[in-house]
Amino acid sequence: MAGEFRFDPLTHQWVGIVGHRQARPNLPTSSSEGGCPFCIGGLEAPNPYDVTWFTNRWPAFAPGLPVDLATPADLGHATLAAVGSAEVILFSSDHDASLASLPVEHLRRVVDLWAERSQALMQRSEIEYVLIFENRGAEVGATIPHPHGQIYAFGHVPPAPRNEAQLSATHGCTVCADLAAELAEPDRVIHDSESWTAYVPFASEFPYGMRVVAKDHTADFASLTSTQRDGLAAALGDVLSRYDRLWPESDQRSHTFPYLMWFHQAPKHHDGEYHIHAHIAPPQRGPGTTRFVAAGELGSGTYSNPVVPESAAATLRNA
Repeated sequence: MAGEFRFDPLTHQWVGIVGHRQARPNLPTSSSEGGCPFCIGGLEAPNPYDVTWFTNRWPAFAPGLPVDLATPADLGHATLAAVGSAEVILFSSDHDASLASLPVEHLRRVVDLWAERSQALMQRSEIEYVLIFENRGAEVGATIPHPHGQIYAFGHVPPAPRNEAQLSATHGCTVCADLAAELAEPDRVIHDSESWTAYVPFASEFPYGMRVVAKDHTADFASLTSTQRDGLAAALGDVLSRYDRLWPESDQRSHTFPYLMWFHQAPKHHDGEYHIHAHIAPPQRGPGTTRFVAAGELGSGTYSNPVVPESAAATLRNA
């Protein structure tokens, strides 16, 4: 079973309606409680593994013919099938691990699996875009604490990466320009290596938000060289562990620090201007203090970040 896309004539956006996902379960928070489907021997992981993947039992999408999400001619209510694929990526068989705690060699295997699945999904005729992401922590809605992420393969290019691609097509690569500007003002840089840079953006929408950007203009996961894959593993291990070390004087439990992370890579059809990068958006603005997105922000479409990016970067560098 999958959802559907409904057209909103006010915003001209297609919205995914996935009512069947309302029934997906919340499961034990500890492996000792039993029942974790991602631990070895569990429902989704019957055999030993280091990293692995499987098809999501509660998918937002389903296989099918390509769909055209163009604006309906009459601008009225319209419905289309939610064509695509949804997969779960298990980062480790260790229930209490995280991307931040895994050794770089293991993180490299996660990166390789992301690349493998991205390439395989893009080869399907109905797939136009592959989004890799992680929701970490109950605060951002993760229903199972075992270390895992997801891949959504869309039958169209979603609005956020489509907008980035259109801006780059018009102005030249905006990611290259942003990276150059941040390296010229390194007070917001958190991690800088031969192949990847991580920084708090100059106009960060989120407190302690980060971008992780490939140094070379590279389109997607499948195009990353072995050196770039090693560099991404090292960058993620560094910056994600810094989140876990924030506010050590508080009772913040380091292994449950929440964040949202997603990778933007090139659509199937692009003009060469696309540049792979990650966005990381923690929902906290202080120890145990949630940064809520308020009506003034949602209603205006303008975010208001209460933490100055330069201060956030200094705090993360010192973590």
